[in-house]
Amino acid sequence: MLRFILKRIILLFPMLLGITLISFFVIHLVPGEPGITELEMTPKVTKEARERIRAYYGLDKPLHVQYWLWLKRIVRLDFGVSFSPDRRPVIEKIWERIPITVTINLISMLIIFVTGIPIGIYSAKHEGSLMDKSLTAIVFAGYAAPTFWVALLLMLLFGAYLELLPISGIKSFNFEELTIPEKIIDMGKHLILPVFVSASGGIAGISRFMKNSLLEVLSQDYIRTAYAKGLPEKVVMRKHALRNALLPVITILGLSVPGLIGGSVIFESIFSIPGMGQLFYMSVMARDYPTIMG
Repeated sequence: MLRFILKRIILLFPMLLGITLISFFVIHLVPGEPGITELEMTPKVTKEARERIRAYYGLDKPLHVQYWLWLKRIVRLDFGVSFSPDRRPVIEKIWERIPITVTINLISMLIIFVTGIPIGIYSAKHEGSLMDKSLTAIVFAGYAAPTFWVALLLMLLFGAYLELLPISGIKSFNFEELTIPEKIIDMGKHLILPVFVSASGGIAGISRFMKNSLLEVLSQDYIRTAYAKGLPEKVVMRKHALRNALLPVITILGLSVPGLIGGSVIFESIFSIPGMGQLFYMSVMARDYPTIMG
C-alpha cells in the first residue's frame, strides 16, 4: 500500500509539470500582452517604448526561458509579482480572495446536499408519479439554463423590480457602521443570489444520481429479503437502502468541487464578488500572466 501511494505521489510531479507547461504556453499564445494593448490604442507611442514595456515585464525573452524562470520561482513558492498597476505579490492577492470563494462553495455544497438528496429519495420512492416528473422537469430546467442567464434574470427580478436583495458585492457601503448581527444579515443577503446560482446546477445532478443509485439498491436481493422478513419500509430504507445508496453520491459530491470552483468565474464576475473567480477573469482580461498561473 505504501509503495502504491509513493508511486502515485511520484507520478503526480510530471503531471503537474505538464499541466503548468501547457497552461503557460497557451496563456502566452493568446493575442495581446500586458501594457501593450493599451499602448496600441495610442498611435504616438514609439516602437522603442513598446520594447521597453516588454523588457520591463520580461516578455522579451523566449517562451521557454520565461517558463524556466517561472518554474524556478515556483520551486521556492514564489508566485511572482502581479503585472497589474498595484504590483502586489500574487500570493497576497490570492490569499485575500480565497476565503470568499471557499465560503460560497461550501454553502453551495451544503445546499446541494440537503436539497438534491431528499429530492432524489422522493423521486425514487415515487418513480413515475406526477410529482416525480414535475421535480425532474424543474431541476433539469435549472441545470440546462446557462448560469449567466439565470444570474441576470435573478438580478433583474429581485434587484431591479422587487428590490428585495442586493445584486453586487458581499457587503453594503455602510457595513462598518452596522452591529455584528446586522453585518451577518447584510452579508447573508448579498450571498443569497450567488449561492443559488452556484448550487442550481448541482442540485439537478445530485438528485438524479441519488434517484438512480437508490433504485439500483432497492432492486438488490438483500432488500427483497428484508421485506420478506416483514421489516417495515422505513427500517429497510433507513438501515439498508439509504446507507448503501449514499456512498457513490457522496463520492460524486466531492468530485463536483472543481465544477463549483470553475463556476465561480462566472457568478463572481456577474455579481462583482471579490473572490478567486473574479480575480482570474480580471487577470485574463489584463494578460496578468503571473496571477493567472498562480
